[in-house]
Amino acid sequence: MAASSDTLADLLGGRRGAVDATVPPLAFLFGWLLTDHHIGWGAGAAVAAASALCAYRLITGAKITAALGGLAAIIAAALVVLYTGRAEDFFLLRLLVNIASGLAWAVSILIRWPLLGVVVGAILGQRARWRRDPDLLRAYGRASWVWVFGQYGVRTLVFGALWLSGNALALGIAQVALSWPLVGVVVAASAVILRRSLPDDHPGLRHPRIPA
Repeated sequence: MAASSDTLADLLGGRRGAVDATVPPLAFLFGWLLTDHHIGWGAGAAVAAASALCAYRLITGAKITAALGGLAAIIAAALVVLYTGRAEDFFLLRLLVNIASGLAWAVSILIRWPLLGVVVGAILGQRARWRRDPDLLRAYGRASWVWVFGQYGVRTLVFGALWLSGNALALGIAQVALSWPLVGVVVAASAVILRRSLPDDHPGLRHPRIPA
């Protein structure tokens, strides 16, 4: 798993995802603060930053769906904050996305299709063969809970508390702190749990043991 940790992080966003997740919110905060809390300027700055990132991604060969998806999310956040007039609502969609993601990961474990296994299986080109290995299925399930609680749960609690308190500045800081640094910790922790959950004689993630 150690060899694939970086690949897993890249597939789930990686440093590029962290930049896309933090630059537009920071642009919103700077635009909002520098214009004496003018929501329109903050929203405009965020959309401008997201548009620049989108253009850069397209020029450098990123998938058009990923590039435009990030821009669409910022435009949606800008429309929400322009409608409500509350700066903290710029982060409301991020809060909702993390709640939905946590629920999706939890459900995937309960129905025995843990998303960590789906992701790593795709990286290793195994499709769903890993599900036929009881040890791997159990290990992926245990490790996936790290993502439920360690990433999406933490983000939901922090973003939710700050959003309820109306602290837009703290939300922006939390957005940075809970992007790439948190993903790195979660990837490492889930890799450790995954490895320790497998029997000592198991051949490893790349070699599912499929019962005859």
